[in-house]
Amino acid sequence: MVGAGERLVYIVDDDEPVRDSMKTLLEACDFDVRDFASCNGFLEAYKASPGGCLLLDLHMPAMSGLEFMERFGARLGGMPVIMVTGRGDEATLARARQAGVVAVLEKPFEEDDLLDTVERLLPAAANGN
Repeated sequence: MVGAGERLVYIVDDDEPVRDSMKTLLEACDFDVRDFASCNGFLEAYKASPGGCLLLDLHMPAMSGLEFMERFGARLGGMPVIMVTGRGDEATLARARQAGVVAVLEKPFEEDDLLDTVERLLPAAANGN
């Protein structure tokens, strides 16, 4: 039996087609997906709970993924964060890692890369590692 949060993936991306594509793929693979168009939308809905992981776009209006991680990353209770970006320079990605991002997927990425990364990080989240 799968415990609460073991297959939970949050997606925060302002690009609706990209967000919908990731959601469709993950749901087809039996993940419980909750998606948001902005960091603020995620913050309004998120209730800290064990497990799950976060797919977070780097470049978004209002609050970028990097700004979100630097301001709120510590509040995620160790939830693994995967930064998704189409254009991330090394300095920005280094800052993201310092803020708690554990993996980066560069767009366009293969579906298998997304699934492999999420599968690899979810067990660590479920175990509190």
